[in-house]
Amino acid sequence: MEWLVLVGRLLFAALFVGSGAGHLTQSQMMAGYAQSKGVPWARASVLGTGVLILVGALMVLLGVWADLGALLLVVFLVPTAVLMHGFWNVTDPQSKQMEQTQFLKDLALAGAALMLFAFFATTPDLGLTLTDPLFDGLFE
Repeated sequence: MEWLVLVGRLLFAALFVGSGAGHLTQSQMMAGYAQSKGVPWARASVLGTGVLILVGALMVLLGVWADLGALLLVVFLVPTAVLMHGFWNVTDPQSKQMEQTQFLKDLALAGAALMLFAFFATTPDLGLTLTDPLFDGLFE
C-alpha cells in the first residue's frame, strides 16, 4: 500500500511542481495576467506563490513534513480560486464557463490537499516518507 501512496503523491505533486517552476521561469508573463486580474504586487505575488507551491509540492512528493506541504498548497489554491478565477464577474458566456471550471478545479484540488493533510497528520507509519508529519499527534 505504501507504494500506492507514493504513486498518488507523485501524480498529485506533478501539477504543482510544473506550475511552481512556471511561476518562477515565466514570472513576467504571469505577472501581466495577475495584474489584469487586479492582484496587488503582481510580480512579487507570482514569485512568492511560485516558491509556495513548489515547496509545498516537493514536501508532499518527498514526504518531508508532507502534512505541512499539503497545507501550503491549500494556502495557494483557495485565494487563487477567488482572486484569479472569479467567474461571477465575467459576462462573456464562454469565458465565464472557463473561469468557473478553473475555480472549481482549484477548489477540488484544495479539498484533495486538505484530505492529504488529514491523511498525513493522522495516519501512523505511512512509509516511504523522509520525515514524520509535523502535526503528528495534534489531532488525537
